[in-house]
Amino acid sequence: MSNLMARLADRHLTLPEPAAPVASYVPAVSVHSGAFVFISGQIPIKDGELLATGQVPTDVSVELAQACARQCVLNALAALQQEIGDLGRLRRVVRLGCFVAAPSDFIDHPKVANGASDLLLDLLDDDGKHARAAVGVPSLPLGVPVEIEFTFLVD
Repeated sequence: MSNLMARLADRHLTLPEPAAPVASYVPAVSVHSGAFVFISGQIPIKDGELLATGQVPTDVSVELAQACARQCVLNALAALQQEIGDLGRLRRVVRLGCFVAAPSDFIDHPKVANGASDLLLDLLDDDGKHARAAVGVPSLPLGVPVEIEFTFLVD
């Protein structure tokens, strides 16, 4: 994992400042006895602005929702780095839960979640493989189309 920062740079990706919570939760929780870090649901904020609002695919295309999911990954890695101090301690992605705001007849939640999963695999190879849930909901905080929670294994 020590080359994660280099891979991010190679792909012209930078970690943002970790987002401040918008409700009663913390961005990350470390379980020091077990080496798991649980990252609170991340929404697609970049440079202080929401990337999109609305439901997929009514207001937001699947492709834009995938880009939102990728931004959620960057935000989660920023929260992880703040929590553990060094992304070199990251050993693997354990799980992510992807919530997609969509009408009840939408069935492509996994395609949206792939935006996050594919980036994690690209950045971390086999250590980016993870268990996952992709769930449809009628709405999400601040009207965003995607929110993702993460579980990481660290040293």
